[in-house]
Amino acid sequence: MSFNDTEEQALIRESVRRVCVDFPDEYWERHDSEGEFPQNFFDVMADSGWLGIAMPEEFGGSGKGIAEAAILLEEVAASGAAMNGATPLHLSIFGMHPVVKHGSASMRKKFLPLVASGELQVAFGVTEPDAGSDTTAISTFAKRRGENYIVRGRKVWTTKAIESERVLLLVRTTPRSDVKRKTDGLTLLLAELNKPQVSISPIAKLGRNAVRTCEVVYEDLEVNVDDRVGEEGEGFRYLLDGLNAERVLIAAEALGIGRAALRRGVAYANERVVFDRPIGKNQGVSFPLAIAKTQLDAAELMIRKAAYLIDEGKPCAAEANMAKYLAAEAGFFAADAAVQTHGGFGYAREFHVERYWREARLMKLAPISQEMILNFVSEHVLGMPRSY
Repeated sequence: MSFNDTEEQALIRESVRRVCVDFPDEYWERHDSEGEFPQNFFDVMADSGWLGIAMPEEFGGSGKGIAEAAILLEEVAASGAAMNGATPLHLSIFGMHPVVKHGSASMRKKFLPLVASGELQVAFGVTEPDAGSDTTAISTFAKRRGENYIVRGRKVWTTKAIESERVLLLVRTTPRSDVKRKTDGLTLLLAELNKPQVSISPIAKLGRNAVRTCEVVYEDLEVNVDDRVGEEGEGFRYLLDGLNAERVLIAAEALGIGRAALRRGVAYANERVVFDRPIGKNQGVSFPLAIAKTQLDAAELMIRKAAYLIDEGKPCAAEANMAKYLAAEAGFFAADAAVQTHGGFGYAREFHVERYWREARLMKLAPISQEMILNFVSEHVLGMPRSY
């Protein structure tokens, strides 16, 4: 693998940066404050073809790899858009991966070009209030009735549910008590959201407020069997197919936020004069920023390695998880250092670093907590006993 961008990857970086220049920090601050979805940014990115960067060309995409998708999302986040800008694209890029791999020919033909063009917004409905990280413990149930499934249950943390027409919904089709393995009996449905049987309620949260995350209640929602992804009962396996890619994309976004925070922290340290000298002369200010730079660059190397392995079709679970862990830690450290560098002004919204801090904190929780990643590494890399 190479440690340098290819000519095409360098062009992707430059092209994304040119688009993002028209959406400065003030744009993202306003949308975050008002809880307004960045529709015009999303439309510009869709019109530029970025949503289909990792989707097969036959379905309207560019057919590029996770390495290229990671560069795209890193640059969006690094522009100052942070998660408010990256998340709407991330869900379109990654969210339909199970459909790409396991959907029927008619499903792929019907939906993938619409997602790639931005005409169709899709959410991801997996987590439940009583299940948390134990995905196999979900209770949302879909009962087969003729050519339809009848879905009843409740999901939380369904991002972009309000803007989306469809949701990739994980349900139980066989009770957990009736399966041999707890991962059996789970099914993926590409369900409609704009139905009377669906209630959507935004969750008030700390950050990334331009992209609302919701509780969604399904009360006897009918989903046609044609909208099932792959085979009944195989949904958990389909979900796992895309998790490594998601880890890498999230890591790239955390890296981007860290870069944005570091840029502002360094600029402020050079410009702010206290006691007749720039505060950057003080090692108490400069050293944390230097540590942030070191950690971000180290995280980038693991992101590149994991993306390379995914695109080469090689085992990469350890690297993908480590990339997410390292980038989440580095991104948050950089954001925290930028806030500290600004002193009291770091707490003021006009300087933007507090927004980076709030959004970088999310990466240590989602889509998987740092602790669960350490569980994975302990068990599957170090060969230690399973802890849960």
